[in-house]
Amino acid sequence: MAAQAAAEPCGVRQGVSLQAFTTWKVGGPAEWFAEPDSQEELITLAAWAVGAGLPFRCIGAGSNLLIADTGLGGLTLCNRRLQGSRSDSKEGWVEAEAGEPIPTLARKVARAGLHGLEWAVGIPGTVGGAVVMNAGAQGGCTADWLESVRVLDPARPEAPFTLEARELDFAYRHSRLQEEPLIVLSARFRLAAGHDPAEITARTSANLQCRTSTQPYQQPSCGSVFRNPEPRKAGQLIEGLGLKGMSVGDAQVSPLHANFIVNTGNARASDIDSLIRLVQERVRDEHGIALHTEVKRLGFEAVETLRPRT
Repeated sequence: MAAQAAAEPCGVRQGVSLQAFTTWKVGGPAEWFAEPDSQEELITLAAWAVGAGLPFRCIGAGSNLLIADTGLGGLTLCNRRLQGSRSDSKEGWVEAEAGEPIPTLARKVARAGLHGLEWAVGIPGTVGGAVVMNAGAQGGCTADWLESVRVLDPARPEAPFTLEARELDFAYRHSRLQEEPLIVLSARFRLAAGHDPAEITARTSANLQCRTSTQPYQQPSCGSVFRNPEPRKAGQLIEGLGLKGMSVGDAQVSPLHANFIVNTGNARASDIDSLIRLVQERVRDEHGIALHTEVKRLGFEAVETLRPRT
């Protein structure tokens, strides 16, 4: 009610379906929704939410994200319009907006002869999401090359600040930003300058070809669902149990790569969530290994509070 009493900024909408904003193509409506065109607009929207007493969160490309069928209360900000980057090919750095697709950035720096992001070309996410998740592939990860990140604290949206990479507590698919409600505005990477652009571009393209030939890029998915329980590989454990092709509704363990769950038509978030839990149970029962997800679940807490106690 507090939010309705406050005058919402231009561009804020109510009841927007989030299906089009996730790579799984599932999820219920956002109570309030906006797509800021600039960091300044995002800051204004965050300040409005704080003043209205609304919870809010920021999403990017919607990969590694499972939103409940019941949707999300409060304000959901999608930063995918916050794109663009600037770089110095001689000094070896690039700074990108949080909504810049990480594959786009990988191609840009390759053409500039900057080595360091070739691994990122097949990751279906944004720069902001890559920083939060410490995204990685093919032997590289965000933590290897990140120099600093500009963030917004929802408690003080008027005062963005910079964190150095060493302050982010990076680990495998983990950063401090998963534990604190800080929103990434932009990120700066320190790369290796002086390389042949043709060579780096060719290496980047080869990495993309490798991923697209072994992963189900033609169907809606979130990318890899489970973190690898090193030294084991999640996909190998799941495939070894014969779970490729197992389905709940229209959610299916990909026949191409077992660490992917795909939406084969009209899957619901609850179908995907149930399939994730089934896979976890089978791996735990057979191998005694707890598979942890890379996927961030939003809105399920409210759903679970409504379930009858048994």
